[in-house]
Order: sequence, then C-alpha cells, then structure tokens
Amino acid sequence: MHRLEVPAPPAPPFAVGTFDAIGPLSRADFPHRHTFYELVHVTGGTGAHVVDTARWPLRPPHLGVIAPGQVHQWADVRGLTGHVVLFTDDFLLDHPADRELLRRLGERPWLRLDEHADAGVTRLIADLEDEHRGGGEGTESVLRALVHVLVVRAGRLLGTPAPAPAGALAAEFVRLAGRPGPGLWSVRAHAERLGVTPGHLTEAVKAATGRTAAQLLRETRIREAQRFLLRTDLTVRQVASRVGFADPAYFCRFFRRETGLSPGDFRRVGENHHD
Repeated sequence: MHRLEVPAPPAPPFAVGTFDAIGPLSRADFPHRHTFYELVHVTGGTGAHVVDTARWPLRPPHLGVIAPGQVHQWADVRGLTGHVVLFTDDFLLDHPADRELLRRLGERPWLRLDEHADAGVTRLIADLEDEHRGGGEGTESVLRALVHVLVVRAGRLLGTPAPAPAGALAAEFVRLAGRPGPGLWSVRAHAERLGVTPGHLTEAVKAATGRTAAQLLRETRIREAQRFLLRTDLTVRQVASRVGFADPAYFCRFFRRETGLSPGDFRRVGENHHD
C-alpha cells in the first residue's frame, strides 16, 4: 500500500513530476494499491499497464486514471516516459463531485490521446508543475483548480459526462466500497459504519448512482476475488475468507453465478492467457 508523502505538514497532499522525479515506485512492476489518486500521462515506452485484472498495452500518448484502492502495476515496460499527478481524496475539497467522476474513470482507466488532446493534457500538467514548483500565495487553491480542470477534461476524453453532485451519504458509501476492508462486505455493515439504516442507504445510493448498493458491493467482491486468484497463490478457501465468505462452497456458487466460471476454472483460464 503506497501512501503519498509530502515534505512537511503544511504542504498540500499533492505531487506532480516525471516518472524519474517521482521515483521508482511510480513505475513499480509489482501489484500494489495507493491511498491516493494517480493520473498518468504516458508519452513514451513499450509494455503494458495492468489495472485490477485488465492489461492495457502501451501505445503512447496515453492518459491513465488509478483510483485509491485499485491494484495496478507496470508490466514488461521499457523506456517509460511521461508525468504523474498524485493527490489525496482530501485534495478534492473544492469539487467533491470529482470523486464520483474519478471513480467512473477508474472503471475505464486507459485512453490513447489524439494530438489535440495530448497537447491539452501536456499544457495542464506543465501549469501544475510550474505552480507546484513556484509556490506563492494561493498556490493550493490554484493547484486544486487545475486538477479539477484536468479531471473534467479526462471525463470528456473518456466519454464520461461530469456527474451531478451526489448526495454526501452515497458518495461516502462509494468511497468505502472502493476500498474494501475486513467486515465491510454487506450493505448492513456499511450502513452501521455510516450511522444510517440499510434501507435509507440503499435508497440514497440508488438515487445518486442508478445502481443498488448491493450490486456495487458484489462487483467489488468479484473484482477482489479475481485479483487474488490471478495475482496470488492463495487457496480458494483463503480467497473466500479474504472477500468475506466463511463458507468456501457458498463463495464458489457466488463466484460462478457472477462470472460463469468456478474460481479454479477462472484461475486456470487466467494462467493460460498469461502464458
């Protein structure tokens, strides 16, 4: 789990720079998660970027979006160049609706940019670098504004409309559901954590996202289970436990119903695909 380190407490929870400037963890070739958002502008290189269980070949220029809690890694990469923009959830204070937009972008996290779009992203990141390096009065508000513009334009590029501001309750549920933790695998557990009834939470999430809270949690459980099956040597029983199932047999039925494959078959298909 990578956390965003800043020079001193007064510094904003934000960083921008080239892969070389940010450091070797920005091009880590092992599966890892962040507690922060990462926007990646790839201008050169070969190989692939793996986000959750999807493998995206590098054909620069690209814009990538990795949300907190998503698992990603760089695979067989050579000559990787570009910039990375890092910021925490708190950095979106001025534009809370950006959280939902970033979550949607995280579901389709990789885009090949045309010449016009690439030039626009390049200019925005250059402005972010200049502002971050130069400092001065109002720097943090300028950085927040530039990040907001970058996020909204990324949404346009990926064909995702900017969302209407979601209710605070639904937005908090989406944030929690995207960062699975022990015991947080049911709507009831999330409702208790948020201090509301399960019925009220279900209605709020449905109104804000058009999907049920239970559906979003099922998708998270399946995504986590698939990651464990493909990226680890855990047994099916251990994977079941990691995603909140005490009964491995029930987990297998759930997994087959949602994916059409048993956990063992999914693992074998994945291994054969990667071979």
